[in-house]
Amino acid sequence: MRLVLLGAPGSGKGTQSQLMMRHYGIPQVSTGDLLREAVAKGTALGKAAKAAMDAGKLVDDSIVLGMIRQRLARRDARKGFILDGFPRNVAQADALGTLLEELGQPLDAVVLMKVRDKVLFQRLAGRRTCRRCAQVFNVFTNPPPKGGCKGGQAHDLYQRPDDNEQTIGRRLEVYAAQTRPLVAYYRKRGLLRQVDAEGELDVVEMRLEQALGRGSSPGKAASRAVKKAVKKAVKKVVKKAAAAVRSRVKPTPLQRARRKATKVVRKAGKARKKVVRKAVKTARKAVSKLAR
Repeated sequence: MRLVLLGAPGSGKGTQSQLMMRHYGIPQVSTGDLLREAVAKGTALGKAAKAAMDAGKLVDDSIVLGMIRQRLARRDARKGFILDGFPRNVAQADALGTLLEELGQPLDAVVLMKVRDKVLFQRLAGRRTCRRCAQVFNVFTNPPPKGGCKGGQAHDLYQRPDDNEQTIGRRLEVYAAQTRPLVAYYRKRGLLRQVDAEGELDVVEMRLEQALGRGSSPGKAASRAVKKAVKKAVKKVVKKAAAAVRSRVKPTPLQRARRKATKVVRKAGKARKKVVRKAVKTARKAVSKLAR
């Protein structure tokens, strides 16, 4: 499965790419990640890209295509790939098509993730990325789980500089001017698929699979959605049942004694803090008088 995901910033391309990576074992090829990796490693293409960026210029398409060529040559891309962030205009689409034909890896489909502008604003303004695990969340629609990253560490979230409200409008204008013509370009070639990308993640994933002809009835995504809903419902019922049992069971003498001791310790702690605060206050007054 060789795909290009199209859509405005905040349409969910990155999130759905992550889901497909796990489910189908194919890599997400993000040109932004490729550029950062090449610059960090100091490769020939990375040095050329850094020189352009340092000069305040756009990175030449030939450099980006060279990075894509190298990335698709890796073993994990043999079964397919998901291109995210490229192409951004018709000229890049022509160059990409030529490259993929040379590699014998032509595109299977191009998916347009459709989202209304007001929803895009909410998604972008609420988007946060974890520095530790690189997962993308949204404080409004997809908050990070309480468990944190792998290893039990809490998520270290940050907001991308271009996700503030001042720049969102400008980014959407750039998308409309440069990227939307790709819709007609790929529709003409019979590759375009359109997906309503608003709603719950599982629902959008199911629509995506159906658009790609992988949504069997009830479909893998639908099955996962049902399993997730059932698991959540069962967990809720078990939690309520456990709480009901605890409320009905009489505590043993030892449990009552422990609870009483805990209350005494807490009360003593509060009293100690009160005494300390009073002593500090008295000392400050004394020091103030001496200073006069």
